[in-house]
Formats: sequence, structure tokens, C-alpha cells
Amino acid sequence: MKLKIAHLKLAHSRAFILRAYRQETHEMLFDAHNYALRVWGGVPARGLYDNMKTAVDKIGRGKARVVNARFTAMASHYLFEPTFCNPAAGWEKGQVEKNVQDARRRVWQDAPAFASLVALNDWLEQRCLSLWHEVKHPEQKDRTIAEVWADEAPHLMPLPSPFDGFVEHTKRVSPTCLLAFERDRYSVPSPFANRPVSLRVYAERLVVVAEGEVIAEHARLVAQSHDRPGRTVYDWRHYLAIVQRKPGALRNGAPFAKLPLAFKRLQAILLTRPGGDREMAEILALVLHHDEQAVLCAVELALDSDGVSKQHVLNVLARLLEPDLPVPVDTPAHLQLVAEPVANVSRYDGLREVDHAS
Repeated sequence: MKLKIAHLKLAHSRAFILRAYRQETHEMLFDAHNYALRVWGGVPARGLYDNMKTAVDKIGRGKARVVNARFTAMASHYLFEPTFCNPAAGWEKGQVEKNVQDARRRVWQDAPAFASLVALNDWLEQRCLSLWHEVKHPEQKDRTIAEVWADEAPHLMPLPSPFDGFVEHTKRVSPTCLLAFERDRYSVPSPFANRPVSLRVYAERLVVVAEGEVIAEHARLVAQSHDRPGRTVYDWRHYLAIVQRKPGALRNGAPFAKLPLAFKRLQAILLTRPGGDREMAEILALVLHHDEQAVLCAVELALDSDGVSKQHVLNVLARLLEPDLPVPVDTPAHLQLVAEPVANVSRYDGLREVDHAS
């Protein structure tokens, strides 16, 4: 698998950070900045960049640049000044260029195999921090990078909240409640079928927004080759409104192929009964109004007994959700009832001015 590696480095201490991504896109660049600034513990006043397409839309004469709007938004968020090198002037960014060469020997030469990109990036962070304590500073040769960074860190600008580093696209949801992105398709709640929505693309996730609210979120599938078939990611919760109208879709519907195990066991029982489709659909719809884990717990408890049904699940769920009884209060001795009052309705007649016949 071919990966893109983000290299970021502080000019004074030479504290460097490496971060691996599958693509070189805007959202990856934003994520790399959020990560590096968090590790450094602050923000430098100025950043020196190559004329990468994820930051510069157009190169003009001399220092003139048309900077990408989202990159400008990130720089404004962190309050640092971006500066761009002249084209083909590698000496202007020599520190980072040398860091790429050094990383081949210090980091990648003995790197083990990793099961996932997350595991690789976790290892890269620990490896970089270890090298800070091992590598001597090129100018202050009697000190390590970590020692010089400890002096530099208090002079960095305070670190604000992470930049919301997404790239936004307007998409239209298909009639089957799917949204297409990079040859893959992701499910969206059924009320938004055939409607435009906003897709916010992050480095590791996709967020769908409509009417000012987040309506769906998925882990991002990143393409590893251009000839692979497209994949579809379903969230069965997005189709609950449909199965209320068409409960038969539960039997072979692709979105319901990966229901939680307790729901699958209950479905296998209910679908053998007349009306079991609708009964199962109504039980699944409980997650729209109650915590999903509470509903799953109720289903599991109902399955452990005989004669599981919708009413049985509802009764168990009601018991799980009912509030706890208040703690008993010890009544002080002087407030305890000694003589129980006697029910005497005739005493009421004495409060009236005139007696009336019953």
C-alpha cells in the first residue's frame, strides 16, 4: 500500500512530527496540523510551506499566491502567518527536506509491519518522541532536540480548540437513501431521500448535515486502487421509518444484514409467526425513542425467558427505564403519628351554616 507522509518541524528546536495518510488532500493536511500542534503544545507564529496544491490554488509572480480558502481559514483559526517558498527553491525549506531524508534512515528502515493505519500512526508518534531524546540538536550539539523543545514550548502561542478541518460538498441523496462519495455509497436517514444535503469530509470520517443538524456519520472508506468495485455502508437505523410502512423489508433487506446479535436472534423467532415482520419492526423502532443499549438489554432478558413477544420486550424495557425508588427517610420521633385520625364525615356538617338534606 502506498502512503503519503506529512512532515512538520519546528524551526528552532527541530522537533519533528510524521503522520501517515492514504491520500494527500485538504482534510488530511488539516488533520496533520491539528495533530502536530497538539503534540508540540502550542502554535508557532509563522509557517513555511512548499507550494502544495492543498494550500495554494495558484502561483503568481514573486511571492504572489492565491491561497486556498480553507487553508486560510485554518491559519486564521490558529493565528499563524503562512509563508510560501519560491518554486524550485528547495534550499528555502531545507530543514524539512533534510527531515525527509533522515526519516528514511531513522524511522522507516527498521519499521515493523502494521495491521492498520491507526497502529502505524500510533507507532510513528512514539518513535518521533523517542528520537527527540536521542538526536542531538544540529546547532546546540551538547543538547538533544527534546531539551531545546522544552525551552521553545513556552514561547509558542497558546493552543486553541482543534480546527474543524473538513472539506464540504453538496450532495443529493438517492431514492434508496444513499449518498455517493469517491465511488462508495453511505446511508442517510430515509426522511432525507431525494433531498440535497451537505457532506463534510474529514480525514477519517464523513459527516452528513441537513437543516443545521448532523443526521449521519460514517467511518470513511479510503480507496486503495482505482479498479476496485464500489462499496456500500449501511446504518440500519436510517431505514427504520421505511420498515414501519414495509415490514417485509426486514427479511432480505441489505441494511438489516448486520443487526446486533440479540436483534438477529429475536428476528429469527418472530419471523416464524404470523405478523412477526411488523412486530419486529415495532421493536426495532424503540431505538428511535430510547437508548439503544437499553433496548438491546431488554431484548436479551426477554430472550432468556419463554414466550418472547413484543409486549414482553416492552414490559422488560419499562422496568429497566423506570426511575429508582427514593431512599426511605427516617421520621423523627416528635413527628411520628401516635393517634390515627378517625374518618368522620359528619364533622363537615358543623362547618356549614345550614343543614341540607342528603
